[in-house]
Amino acid sequence: MNRKQFGILFVLLIVLGGAGWLVQKNRNHESGSGEQGAGQKLLGENFPINDVAHISIKQGTNELNLVKKDDLWRVRERNEYPANFSDISSFLLKARELKVVQVEQIGVSQLPRLELTPPGPATNSGVLLELKDKEEKNIRALTLGKKHVRKPQGAQAAQFGDAGYPDGRYVMLAGNNQNALLIGDPLGNVEAKPEQWLKKDFFKVERPKAIAVAFAETTNSWKLVRDTETGDWKFAEAKPEEKLDSTKASGMTSPFTAPSFNDVVALSAKPEDNGLDKPTVITVETFDDFTYTVKVGRKSGDDYPITVTVAANFPKERTRAKEEKPEDMVQADKAFAERQKQLEEKLKAAKFFEQRTYLVPSYNIDPILKERKDLLVDKKEEAKPEAAAPEKN
Repeated sequence: MNRKQFGILFVLLIVLGGAGWLVQKNRNHESGSGEQGAGQKLLGENFPINDVAHISIKQGTNELNLVKKDDLWRVRERNEYPANFSDISSFLLKARELKVVQVEQIGVSQLPRLELTPPGPATNSGVLLELKDKEEKNIRALTLGKKHVRKPQGAQAAQFGDAGYPDGRYVMLAGNNQNALLIGDPLGNVEAKPEQWLKKDFFKVERPKAIAVAFAETTNSWKLVRDTETGDWKFAEAKPEEKLDSTKASGMTSPFTAPSFNDVVALSAKPEDNGLDKPTVITVETFDDFTYTVKVGRKSGDDYPITVTVAANFPKERTRAKEEKPEDMVQADKAFAERQKQLEEKLKAAKFFEQRTYLVPSYNIDPILKERKDLLVDKKEEAKPEAAAPEKN
């Protein structure tokens, strides 16, 4: 091999090596940006899940922004009310592992068919999902389109009918409007509905000893009390002719033991907007010295707007039993201190809910809003005297 041939070969090696490097670089870029083929991860192998600090979902004319602020996820459209971290974490972990099932090359004219057009009022527009970092830069952006439906076969046909059931979804990565990617998950919970992403922890009433409901019409108001946790409920101030029907009262003697809420009301709302300027007031006192005051506004649909305030008057010292032994005293004092700490923590947690107005499902409220007359034992109708038989002539 002469010098000229060697030079040509050397140049070819450099060119081929450079081409290989460019191909590998492009592959790495595609892997990092989520531009994947069938069998590969949708968001790329190196999706930086821990860098996500803002999730934006645009659907139709609605928008949802889940934002991480002060190490706490919040719902911007609900005045930064805490979001459900578990739901967000589960979604991001799922998104990281999503794989492409198949790739379909499409043209711009086919985007409406797969519902991959930008979000807007059109019924066939897509859902824009943006995952951003703390600097508000897009880490990944994609459009969620039409759900893939599997037609049921055999026994499944009776369960799902002819409509079938969604088993995947078409998506399109930002910057690539020529490939529709089919993934094996419909991502049905990715919607621009702020109420679905709220943290739904709520206050809970335990060990009630007195329950009162004050209506606008005072004659409808009532208060029930009991002396012990196992004692019978009775009217606090019963009239001579009044007797509580325990069966009728059974549905209201454990109020707010596991309450829930569907949404929170905007901070800009005024009390008169939802009837909280003239509320029905529910007051519950407990054996742990808590007092819950719940104001109930005007029912709208299946929800009541409510506000809650919580107060507590814990004893500072434990009441010691007579002839208490020193060793028993130490144990009892320790248990008392631990219990007081638990109650203080519960009070602190409950105080958080004083800041907002909540939309609570009616099944949490309706059983308590019985009027006084609806709690009484039914009066037996007095037997009418029989009419005297007519005298015979």
